[in-house]
Amino acid sequence: METESEPYVRLSTLRQLHQVVADLNTARSLADTVQTVADGVVAGLNYELACVNLVRPDGDLVVAAFAGSSAAEALITGRVGSRAAWDRRLSMGVAWGDLRFIPHTEGWVLLDDDVPQWHTEGPAPRFEDEWHPHDRLYAPMYAPGVRSGQGAGPAGPGRELLGVISVDRPRNGRHPGPWGQEALQMYASQSAIAISNARLRSNMQRALVRLEREQQALRASEESFRQAFEYAPSGMAIAEMGGDQHGRLLRTNDALCRLLGRPASVMRRYSFADLVHPEDIGTLLRTSAEGGRAELRLGRRDGTYVWVSLRNSVVADTADGPRFLLTHVEDIEERKRHELQLAHRASHDALTGLPNSAELRSRLSARLCERPAHAAGHEGGTYGYGTGPGPALGPGPEPGYEAPYEYDHEHEHGFGFEPAGVAGAYDHHVHLAAPSAGETDDGTKGLAVLFCDLDGFKSINDRFGHHTGDAVLIEVARRLTTGVRDGDTVARLGGDEFVVLADGLGAADAADLAVRLRNAIIPPIRVDGRAVRVGASFGIGWAECGMSVEEVLNSADQRMYVEKRSRAKVHRRAG
Repeated sequence: METESEPYVRLSTLRQLHQVVADLNTARSLADTVQTVADGVVAGLNYELACVNLVRPDGDLVVAAFAGSSAAEALITGRVGSRAAWDRRLSMGVAWGDLRFIPHTEGWVLLDDDVPQWHTEGPAPRFEDEWHPHDRLYAPMYAPGVRSGQGAGPAGPGRELLGVISVDRPRNGRHPGPWGQEALQMYASQSAIAISNARLRSNMQRALVRLEREQQALRASEESFRQAFEYAPSGMAIAEMGGDQHGRLLRTNDALCRLLGRPASVMRRYSFADLVHPEDIGTLLRTSAEGGRAELRLGRRDGTYVWVSLRNSVVADTADGPRFLLTHVEDIEERKRHELQLAHRASHDALTGLPNSAELRSRLSARLCERPAHAAGHEGGTYGYGTGPGPALGPGPEPGYEAPYEYDHEHEHGFGFEPAGVAGAYDHHVHLAAPSAGETDDGTKGLAVLFCDLDGFKSINDRFGHHTGDAVLIEVARRLTTGVRDGDTVARLGGDEFVVLADGLGAADAADLAVRLRNAIIPPIRVDGRAVRVGASFGIGWAECGMSVEEVLNSADQRMYVEKRSRAKVHRRAG
């Protein structure tokens, strides 16, 4: 190899180089390719030892293959040298093209760095170009056609370093000449191509394996979702998102079809907006998004409605964004029934079924505001519109006006009330005022509060027991409820005390109502074949804005006791 004047030597070397390069492309894996690179240096380039160091993802270099000495291979294969130490080595010595030769006279400074190395002992060189055991020759391998922002030493600035081939002990015992240097550099270049291709094949194989696993996982996931969707004990639906068919049901499971009494083929004609109760459409629209939840009613095939809980999730496409809406539908009819029962029990008297004291106060409070009616523009006992000086928003109700029982609380109180003395020209609250206390009826209508206390009830309890007393209270509640208008409130405060709220009454109307209710209570009440009788005392109060609930009830209560005392000399007899 060193006798460069002999063409047949170069030809023989070229044939060997061609053969080892051909072997590089037959390796099946990256590990095989790297080992073939090391073996090719020994077999084709006439070096006794060869080591291949590869750059790891963290930048350091690891000994990936060794050829020529089993002892050296066992000692240093797998060991790591830092990138900083390698960059130092590739910047030292003599540059032979991309090769880097560090003679033994300079290499002593590298004995203590962390690069794995193997040395054999031998005599000092006898002539100028004789190889010394501590001489070092490195052939960097750069990624083909790739430039890197980080330099790789003077031998390859701006190129991405894949690894370094380290060679030792040329068989002829001499430093390689120009032909040998060219051959090693060419081999390093071909090795870099082979390693890059091997890495690419390895990455492609890993990607294919990963893709196949992902596809298998996807198929398994789809099957799991299908089974979970179809056989879920509660309702499930998939609806379209966006476009002309937004909200249309694409797929429903058996549980939802059974719940609504509609087959799947029919369900695909609808959206939830077609099935929801008209009063719940706003709730549905507010929850048609990711994570939306709602409790509403859906229509069954038989025309009835069932309470359900909806919970939405968006099935997204990574490319196109949200595509479908997955809705979980849970039947909560039984829970709603229990809630309504509990709410009714909390707001109604357990014995008579009438609204209790808390519910009475709640209804009364909903009609009152803190500002007196006269401060809100009330004049002459009529309903006042507006909350302060300035033009009224409209005339008051006509005489004889009867306010409805179910009030729009948001309409009445949604605008808020300013502090006293601040005008609010846009307060639409209808301020309550009491009719005139005079003898002449001025046509003013108000919210009458009739406080009723039974006369003679205690003696019935004492003589006949609580069972008879309870039956009397139940019958009195029924007679009071029958004697008032639809929309009026009859409530039991407790014991034998009742309250009636009647809206839209004048003073004379309220007095007539009290007489009629008293006359309805007086007739005998039959309990277990026995006729008992109670009387009733009524006090009439009026709910006015500016009064508290307790003030309204106390006013009616006091008037009731005034009436009771005025009739104290009248003989009352029960039974």
